[in-house]
Amino acid sequence: MTEAASLGVERQLPQGGEIFLDHIAHFVRDGAAAARAMIQAGFAATPVSVQSNPGPNGIPVPTGTSNITAMMDRGYIEILFKTSESPATREFDDGLACYTGLHLIAFAVADARSQSARLASAGFRTAPIVALRRPVGTEMGETEAAFTVARVAPGEMREGRIQFLTHHTEDAVWQKRWLAHPNGAFALIDAIIAVADVYEATTRFTRFFGREPARTAMGQGFFLDRGGVQIVNQPAFAQILPTVAIPALPFIGLYAVCVADIAKTESLLRMNGLNPTRQGPVLVQPFPLALGQGAFLFVARAADLPWRRQT
Repeated sequence: MTEAASLGVERQLPQGGEIFLDHIAHFVRDGAAAARAMIQAGFAATPVSVQSNPGPNGIPVPTGTSNITAMMDRGYIEILFKTSESPATREFDDGLACYTGLHLIAFAVADARSQSARLASAGFRTAPIVALRRPVGTEMGETEAAFTVARVAPGEMREGRIQFLTHHTEDAVWQKRWLAHPNGAFALIDAIIAVADVYEATTRFTRFFGREPARTAMGQGFFLDRGGVQIVNQPAFAQILPTVAIPALPFIGLYAVCVADIAKTESLLRMNGLNPTRQGPVLVQPFPLALGQGAFLFVARAADLPWRRQT
């Protein structure tokens, strides 16, 4: 089996009832500084895009946030920052008040509206469906990226903005010119969340996904049709990242990225002034300050991650 195949379904977007880990987002104060930090970590950053929702008469209404992304063959990383005040930015402000870093995990599905209905039937309070839009420059000119987003009400998933979305403009979002990264990154694998009560969080995520977890060497894991989420306690998290203090629980503090050549990735990070450490086959790199608290986990194979190893 090739490494691409071991990461899950190979197509970019899900079909039927599939669930993919789509992207993870850093909430930051300074978008330009965060973009420089991503470049220092070896990612190619896209230009800034201003997010909006359709308003009355079809006129776009800014959400108050803008983003920069690092697009990969599978999934992507988002930097989200505030560019204006709006009613929609309260959740963003609340996240930043707790800590700078990861506050959003998005899962791609074929039909976000049906997922919203399923969430309601599973006992979640749901937020209205959002038709999110953002302008995107292409090599042929400007176009628009379009998404339908299904969210639970604030506080229902206390880990942050945990949401489903459906992509409507795959080619606008995953442009080939942005998929090559100096660090060799090509796939987002897993998000890792430290929690105070693994049982409670796992029970809630079971309702959220409509999927059963698996016990792992680190805690509990949800292995989706592509990518996954790992729920761990504070001691297990500290085994992976002992040098970064947990600012608050729950804490989305880590995510794993698959790279083409781990030795080349390590060499590039050191050349760029960073100081990664090795934990066997896993390369751990704390986020540069502008990206907040937490770390990248770089691996050449998904199976090298401690919670994915076969025993």
